[in-house]
Amino acid sequence: MLEFKNVLETIKMVEHEKFDIRTVTMGMSLLDCAGSDVKGCLARVYDKITSNASHLVSTCRSLESEYGVPIVNKRISITPASLVLHSQNPDDYVELARILDRAAMEVGVDFIGGFSSLVQKGCSRSDIALIDSIPDALLNTDIVCSSVNVGCTRSGINMDVVKKMGEIIKRTAYLTRDADSIGCAKLVVFANAVDDNPFMAGAFHGVGEAECVINVGVSGPGVVKCALENIKNESFDVVAETIKKTAFKITRAGQLIASEASKRLGVPFGIVDLSLAPTPAIGDSVARILEEMGIESCGAHGTTAALALLNDAVKKGGIMASSHVGGLSGAFIPVSEDEGMISALNKGSINIEKLEAMTCVCSVGLDMIAIPGDTPAETISAMIADEAAIGVINNKTTAARVIPVYGKGVGDFAEFGGLLGSAPILKVSRFSSAEFINRGGRIPAPVHSFKN
Repeated sequence: MLEFKNVLETIKMVEHEKFDIRTVTMGMSLLDCAGSDVKGCLARVYDKITSNASHLVSTCRSLESEYGVPIVNKRISITPASLVLHSQNPDDYVELARILDRAAMEVGVDFIGGFSSLVQKGCSRSDIALIDSIPDALLNTDIVCSSVNVGCTRSGINMDVVKKMGEIIKRTAYLTRDADSIGCAKLVVFANAVDDNPFMAGAFHGVGEAECVINVGVSGPGVVKCALENIKNESFDVVAETIKKTAFKITRAGQLIASEASKRLGVPFGIVDLSLAPTPAIGDSVARILEEMGIESCGAHGTTAALALLNDAVKKGGIMASSHVGGLSGAFIPVSEDEGMISALNKGSINIEKLEAMTCVCSVGLDMIAIPGDTPAETISAMIADEAAIGVINNKTTAARVIPVYGKGVGDFAEFGGLLGSAPILKVSRFSSAEFINRGGRIPAPVHSFKN
């Protein structure tokens, strides 16, 4: 039984060091709602979500009040939608997205994830229909998030879908052009996607998960930075130990909230995701942690090594503080959502190539990156392929959430609002990848994937 006194020091960090619980996410299986009868399926989906999650928001608010820890987002993740609605008509999936949006708004959550398809090895007819529906689904909803898994270490990379996703992202950008192509901010393409991720836009409830669970995502970049401010000029051994101890305290608070939410909702506790997730607020930046280690500006030489140290120490410290750790668990580098990252871009110390290198050692990939609206679909597909290759070869989760901002180019600025922040438009390579992408087929799994 966790006692609140064990995390009092962390609670005191809330006001001055931006500590919060980034999300309490209820994952729920919709497999018992599945079927090809569209109207019946949609009705069952709506009823189950509004029933299961009816007390989620109120419970989180009571926990915030009692423990003094902000819970920034309350979210829902569902079974990948292509497994729920058995249809070959994209219009049916747009209707499903509308139902998900309406049900999520009814219970008061911030986002619902799981408008997803797992096509790392091939596509069913339902997968094809869902993927084709994504641009219209994101246009016609407000808080639905979508993800597509195009590769995994055991299967390789499905390059046919990688090519398709470049076109889908371009179409989504065009349809949501009046809001700086914000639809693309709610769409992520994965390799090695995990079943219990509580963070958006990539959350879905895997088929191996329980009927309903509570997953919690903690966050505390500001807490880590403040801890490092107290050990200036110390060795990397001390830096790593300090981060581990801080991550332990942060995760312990997350475990407490997760356990209490689980008990009060009558839903099993799933996992705590240890990820350090930044926000646009000053004092809540992963980039500033790297600079506190001695990097003059994020992106300078040494940044990747500093990020590797941070990511590893967060995992080592946090894993001892929770009974079940999962999700992505590490450090996020979403460009538009990190004040320090935006500052580095404005200084010219970081570019898209350096960001790609950093994804080799952190939790995710090219995340919340605004690029010119006229970027060819094949170039976007090639960016996805690069990230997928890093994930597949290194047996880790990687992703691409890139936003070709319609009508804008390098030197312009995109505004997404809220936690999604804002970002300058990044330059991408002017050289073509079309011939490479148009080959199609699958990139085979790496040799080290065969371990049975």
